[in-house]
Amino acid sequence: MASTNKSVIVTGAASGMGLAMTMALLTAGEDVTAVDLNAEALAELAKRAANLPGKVKTVAADLTKPDSFAQVTAAALIAFGRIDVLVNNAGIGQAALRPDARREPIRFWETTPEQWARFIAVNAAAPINMARAVLPHMLAAKSGQIVTVTTSLGTMVREGYLLYGSSKAAAEAAMAGLSADLEGTGVTSNVLVPGGVTNTPLVGNAGDPSKMLQPEIMAAPLMWLLSDEGKEVNGRRFIAADWDTSLPAAEAAEKAGAPIAWGSIARMPIEPG
Repeated sequence: MASTNKSVIVTGAASGMGLAMTMALLTAGEDVTAVDLNAEALAELAKRAANLPGKVKTVAADLTKPDSFAQVTAAALIAFGRIDVLVNNAGIGQAALRPDARREPIRFWETTPEQWARFIAVNAAAPINMARAVLPHMLAAKSGQIVTVTTSLGTMVREGYLLYGSSKAAAEAAMAGLSADLEGTGVTSNVLVPGGVTNTPLVGNAGDPSKMLQPEIMAAPLMWLLSDEGKEVNGRRFIAADWDTSLPAAEAAEKAGAPIAWGSIARMPIEPG
C-alpha cells in the first residue's frame, strides 16, 4: 500500500517555532527534512524524534548561501522521494544585533549595509529561493503547499525594527504574489504568523517568557493547512494566537484567517485601456 504521509521541509527546524512545528509533524506521522544552521541542535532534534511515527532527515545548511537551496531540495528527494510541503520558518531577529532590542530600539541609521544584507538574505530571499527550488517538483505533481512564517503587521512598521519588519514584509509580499501566480496549479502559498511576542531565541531579552506566546501555538493551524480540508486554501494569512482550538477546525481557520499581505486594503493596478 502506498504511503499517505507527507514529505515536509521545515527551515529553522531546530529551535523555537520551527522545532514545535517539526515535532508536531513527526508526531502526526509526517516525514520531515529538518533544516537549520545549527548542526548540534539538529542532532538533538534527531534524538528527540527517534521514537516518533514520522521520519526525520536533518540537513545543516546556511540559507544565505546560493547553493543551499538545491542542497536541501536534493536531500529531501533522496530521503523521501518527493516534496509535498515547504515550511519557510528560518529567520533572524533584532536580538541578533542587540539582545534587549525591544527595550532599546535599533534606529535605522544605526544599522549597516552588511546587517541589512543579512536580514534580507535570511528573512526575505531565503523563502523565495527555497520556494523556487521546490516548485518544479510540486508543479510537476500538480500538488504542494508553501507555508511561510512572517510577522504581525504592527511589527513590520514598529520603531526600531527596520531590519526585521521590512524584511519580513518583503517575504509576505513575495508569497502573496506567488499565491496569485499559483492559482489553478494545485500548489498553494499561505502565510502563518504567531500573533505576538513568542518565546523563541529570536526575541532575545524581551521579558518574562511565561507571559509570551509559546511556539506550540503554530502547530494547530499548520496541521489544518496540511489536512484534506485545508490543502486547497491559497493566498491566506493565519494568526496562530487567534486560532481557537475549541472550535471545529474550519471555523477556527475562518476566525484566524485574512487575505495574505494587504489584500483587504489593496487597490489593484488599473490596467491601461
